[in-house]
Amino acid sequence: MQAKLATADGRMQLQKLRLSPVLTTQRDEWLVLADELSKRILAVERWLKRQAKDDERVQRAQTHAGVELLTSLCLVHTLGDVARFSNPRKVTAYVGLDVTEHSSAERKVYGGISKAGSRLLRYLLVEAGQTAAKSDEQLRDFYQQVMKRRGKAKAKVAVARKLLVRLFIMLRDEIDYAEFLRRGKQTT
Repeated sequence: MQAKLATADGRMQLQKLRLSPVLTTQRDEWLVLADELSKRILAVERWLKRQAKDDERVQRAQTHAGVELLTSLCLVHTLGDVARFSNPRKVTAYVGLDVTEHSSAERKVYGGISKAGSRLLRYLLVEAGQTAAKSDEQLRDFYQQVMKRRGKAKAKVAVARKLLVRLFIMLRDEIDYAEFLRRGKQTT
């Protein structure tokens, strides 16, 4: 049985290990450091929650499945005023989730994403997209379709891009996730 170190059982198992005096000292110092880092992380999380509490845009983004505190904060503060983007294509380019194109006379070749913009936001959108695809049927189906054609990695990025477009529309139109879904069902 393998216990996680952050749990009481994990720590107890770690304390029971028969180690040399040097390793015992190292283990104890690492545990003290882990406790201190946990306290600091909790303090930062509380501060971030206070910052997000009064921001309607952050709250609105969090209504989408899979989008939590860090993703919503990073999105809102990276994009700023969404009115400056005339369409979703501009937003995806700004974040770096737009597809690059290498063209010559009669030939168009599409490459990977441009990776311009915030690396952190792209990472958070990929993570949020994977979580959202578990509960959002449309995103799950989209992921499955892309994965069959292009593989898992490209499917994850495609879902992140779709999530970004959805969040942009929600912020631009000042609607929550439920209203976004309701509007989507009316158009199909």
